[in-house]
Amino acid sequence: MPAFRPQDAGAPKLMITIRKSEDRGHFDLGWLGTYHTFSFDQYYDPAHMHWRSLRVINEDRVQPAQGFPTHSHRDMEIITYILSGALEHRDSMGNGSVIRPGDVQRMSAGTGVAHSEFNPSATEPVHLLQIWILPSEHGLPPSYEEKHFSDEERHGRLRLIASDDGRDGSVTMHQDARLFASVLEAGQTVVQALDEKRYAWLQIARGTIRLNDVELKQGDGAAVSNEMELTITAHDQAEILLFDLA
Repeated sequence: MPAFRPQDAGAPKLMITIRKSEDRGHFDLGWLGTYHTFSFDQYYDPAHMHWRSLRVINEDRVQPAQGFPTHSHRDMEIITYILSGALEHRDSMGNGSVIRPGDVQRMSAGTGVAHSEFNPSATEPVHLLQIWILPSEHGLPPSYEEKHFSDEERHGRLRLIASDDGRDGSVTMHQDARLFASVLEAGQTVVQALDEKRYAWLQIARGTIRLNDVELKQGDGAAVSNEMELTITAHDQAEILLFDLA
């Protein structure tokens, strides 16, 4: 599934390839400030289409009482991760909820689903990451799942929040992928082994960290291959998402 060109088969010696925050696609629509790690909607860059099954990482800041009106998706695993504020979700399956930091929402669009996402606050923006994972098969029934992971569960460790089998209380997605979240204090380190023939993507949600011998700041991402172990150390208070991908 070659799409992130700096780490294509033609350049196997590149083990960690940085996607700098400032190089992402960016749009300021007034009600929405958004950064696109990969090509999305009006932002198109053939060198940054996806990394393995990871198709979208959008960092969105939605102003108070604003949001995304009802729209449709199909054949995509959509995960929403809230960094601050709150987001109200409604969909054509009858689901409706307000998610906040620590909540992880998974929606499998499957054969088709319509949904809306709004900031219910009249005063506070919402800051979130929306993630799309390509599913392992098309035409699945649409479904929805939501779980909460406390600060304590994510503090100083890599907490599994999404997986292909729902292990350890994670939400279940239809792809051979695992997603971990961690909140780190300055000086804290987490270590993750990476199995042979597995790949990783590290997204820095806030703060500054060091991944092996590479420094990354808020908004940066890193595509990882041919690494057996990932050592992540926070320089200051940080929050990260780590994807383990086939």
